[in-house]
Amino acid sequence: MTEEARVWSVTTTTPTETDAQVIARTAVAERLAAGAEVTGPAWSVFWHLDQLGEGPEWRVTLKTSAAVRDKLAARMLELHPWASGPEITATPVEWAIDSYVMWVEKTTTTTE
Repeated sequence: MTEEARVWSVTTTTPTETDAQVIARTAVAERLAAGAEVTGPAWSVFWHLDQLGEGPEWRVTLKTSAAVRDKLAARMLELHPWASGPEITATPVEWAIDSYVMWVEKTTTTTE
């Protein structure tokens, strides 16, 4: 039996840099993510609503704890400009130094 990862990398893509920055800033300000990276643009080719599409996208990668991962995903859905189900995926961080893990967990601890 494996233990659930304590740190997660959560990713989405957006149509503009501004949209990506809003998600990044909001998630970190609300302590749903310890940090965020915005990269792009990248050229994407995809199927959407039964049509072949392509265009630029900006990637947002957020580092969060297992404790708030699902809350982060829900907030990202609220902030995301694509109403038809944006890509939001999470990858467990299998290994990280202890001080990093503690920073992520401490930073994403809410005072609810």
